[in-house]
Amino acid sequence: MHRRQFLGTMGAAGAATIGLSSQAIAQAKPCAPETQQSHERGEVIYSNPLASPTDIKGFVMEGQASTSFPNGRLRIENLLSPDLGQKANLVFWCPERFLDNISIRWEFQPFREPGLAMMFFACSGTNGEDVLDSKLKPRAGEYNHYKDGDLRTLHISYFRRRLVTERAFHLVNLRRTPGFKLVGQAPDPLPPFADWPGPYPMEIIKSGNIVIMKMNGMTVLDSRNFEADILDRYTGGNIGFRQMAPLIGEYANFSVARLKTA
Repeated sequence: MHRRQFLGTMGAAGAATIGLSSQAIAQAKPCAPETQQSHERGEVIYSNPLASPTDIKGFVMEGQASTSFPNGRLRIENLLSPDLGQKANLVFWCPERFLDNISIRWEFQPFREPGLAMMFFACSGTNGEDVLDSKLKPRAGEYNHYKDGDLRTLHISYFRRRLVTERAFHLVNLRRTPGFKLVGQAPDPLPPFADWPGPYPMEIIKSGNIVIMKMNGMTVLDSRNFEADILDRYTGGNIGFRQMAPLIGEYANFSVARLKTA
């Protein structure tokens, strides 16, 4: 049995914040420095081993891909040729919604590259809807469905090995949508595929205007090192795993915890 936090609705205040117009967002001022919220992991509110088909009941696949569990971990493999470009890619959504001030953890291991792995988080419709709301525009894994559609998302591409330039110089990118705004960029310490020793623990911390990415317990990206603009307007929502073909990736021990209060 998974421990889950069901938000159902983000509430009037949350929906109004997430649903701000582009003009209002552009004029928004950075939030004041946080004084009450720690970035230490607290109570676990969702825990999923991603070890069997039962564990992904209710998850939603956008794009054409297969799921299997050959090593007791969720394996995702794109079914279409990468020659089709964006049409070959996918997003795999967790059906739960989460508030702000959380830590997201999972384990990741690639089994074939090239390709790219990304995590969507704090994702909602532009008016605060659940990303799986049937009223939203159809999506099928093509990136323009997410950056140019009716979603408001944050996402980190943490394993970028699709293009020759990405494999030559490894970087982590934090972006926000609508649009293709690059919020921050940092070095990626993950090894070349041939030297990969096993699953690596990953963590994203989201708290107001702060986004932190950790790999193997080490901080690799911290939005406080950039002009992080309006990340505090992304106050919660859904989480989704994205892959770009022809990557085969495995995922395990996916969990979400509240952050401790200072």
